[in-house]
Amino acid sequence: MAQVFPTKANLISTKKSLELARQGYDLMDRKRNILVREMMALIDEAKAVQSQIGEVYADAFSALKRAMLNLGDCSNFVGAIPCEDDLTIDYRSVMGVELPTVTLTQTDIDVRSFGFAMTNSDFDEACRLFREVKRLTVRLAETESSVCRLADAVKKTQKRSNALSNIMIPRFEETVKFITEALDEKEREDFSRLKVTKRNKEKKDS
Repeated sequence: MAQVFPTKANLISTKKSLELARQGYDLMDRKRNILVREMMALIDEAKAVQSQIGEVYADAFSALKRAMLNLGDCSNFVGAIPCEDDLTIDYRSVMGVELPTVTLTQTDIDVRSFGFAMTNSDFDEACRLFREVKRLTVRLAETESSVCRLADAVKKTQKRSNALSNIMIPRFEETVKFITEALDEKEREDFSRLKVTKRNKEKKDS
């Protein structure tokens, strides 16, 4: 504990600091709980999306294999499909933590690029499923990025909360106790001094 001169002004100031530290701890604790709940929900969502991606991938490759059995090499048809790279990223705030919202603008596939007669329904289904995989991958990237940001924020919040709980609050409590005891002792000494002074005055007057 840093040396503090035991005065009423310092006692009032330290009590205010103690109250602020306690309020700060309560806020940090509530923030941490909200961030943890948000993170756990996103972790569950990420697991669901990962599972869904695996299933859609399997169906897409199965459809592509069926298409290749009938059509042979599909590379010429694949090259006719437009490349989609129109990603937009916005942000939403959760307790001051900026979480990304990623949007993929997908354009409709123009079947005229490779023609109805040149492909079959299996190839069309494979295209649809791979586009769905792309959409799910964007969603998974958004979710996992949010989880990482929240985990970092939870770690920092917990560190600050621990600093308040284990260092700052006990330090202020110790200072309040020290000043209070010092002022009480001074008050007792002043009272005793006054009694002695009064007694001596009474003796002198008598």
